[in-house]
Amino acid sequence: MQNAHETTSLIGANKVEGTKVFNLSGEELGKIHEIMINKISGQVAYAVMAFGGVLGMGEKYCPLPWSSLSYDTKLGGYVADLNKEMLKTAPEYDVSNPPWNSAYEERVRRHYGTSYGS
Repeated sequence: MQNAHETTSLIGANKVEGTKVFNLSGEELGKIHEIMINKISGQVAYAVMAFGGVLGMGEKYCPLPWSSLSYDTKLGGYVADLNKEMLKTAPEYDVSNPPWNSAYEERVRRHYGTSYGS
């Protein structure tokens, strides 16, 4: 029996949050902290990944373009073509002071080589 927040092709945002993110080698990079939805198109633009830290202390938050993630049923999480070096230079932020503005979004797009909402 499936949960009311999940079907074979749909999933509630509350079920995405906390899902692990892996690189192509299957190494765990972090977990989805939240998803960011474009208010106009209704499309998911970014998954904010939490990584590093211990027990939530010292975690870093990094937006990943939603299009850069694919779900792997065997791993039970999302897979991105990332490595730890790319994450070290990725735009990140303090969760208590998110920098979402057009300049920050442009920085994220440049880092991952994506267009708006990709």
